Amino acid sequence: MSIYTDTARFDTGRALTEDEMRKVAPSIFALSAHESRSERFQPIPTIEILRGLTKEGFVPVGARQATSRTEGKAEFTKHLIRLRRIDDGKTYNVGDTVCEILLKNANDGTSAYELMAGLFRIRCLNSLVAKTGKVEEIKVRHSGDVQGKVIDGTYTVLKAAEQALVAPQDWSNMQLNRDEREILARSAHLLRFGDSSGEVTTPIKPEQLLTQRRSGDLGNDLWSTWNVVQENAIKGGIRAVGRDDLGRPRRVKSRAVTGIDQDIRLNKALWLLGEEMAKLKGAR
Repeated sequence: MSIYTDTARFDTGRALTEDEMRKVAPSIFALSAHESRSERFQPIPTIEILRGLTKEGFVPVGARQATSRTEGKAEFTKHLIRLRRIDDGKTYNVGDTVCEILLKNANDGTSAYELMAGLFRIRCLNSLVAKTGKVEEIKVRHSGDVQGKVIDGTYTVLKAAEQALVAPQDWSNMQLNRDEREILARSAHLLRFGDSSGEVTTPIKPEQLLTQRRSGDLGNDLWSTWNVVQENAIKGGIRAVGRDDLGRPRRVKSRAVTGIDQDIRLNKALWLLGEEMAKLKGAR
């Protein structure tokens, strides 16, 4: 999923302004619930939470919202925001991994309020940033001292993310043999292309998820292999030739994962897959 903006650059990063957020995700500014909600539903105005988190040093650097086919719901629907400290004096380089806070909310009943820790691997300083994992999450009910719970939760998930930053170092020292790399690819292939029954009909093969897109990903260690598999599964663009209903050749290309919930589910599953492989390789 791309919630990347010029503000999320790692060389000249700055916070998104409220005007910029309003253009890309107006539902952030909903102060009430959608009319379809009952009186028991307590709305959580995301903008008020963001203003509180800004005072704590966490600023929005990327945002997006889901689409809605229901008239009038666009102002209340699901949205996802990336938050990061940009005043910590850290210098980032290509290949570095940085932890951020992901905030998801909706005031139309389509999403709980969630705080998640995300690891992002820097592909280049001013372009693609690929999410590399979900390591902790906290759900906040639409009631009570929401802002206090969110701020406390932010530090909880940030601590978990910082602890998970050992993965790039640990996984880089774990070499995978051919069978292990294929197991990783087959598992990710099923997660990405399997239906609810576990059936896969795409002509795209599991081994295609192991195709490296850049020289920086060369290597058979777990960290390099996992990043290659994850990017191929999420970004799409993999080509293959299948057959249509009449048996004629048909070219296909995998689509990028763009849905907020689909992206989160797939990344969580892929991260768990990497963790389990690391355990098999002797990780503590």
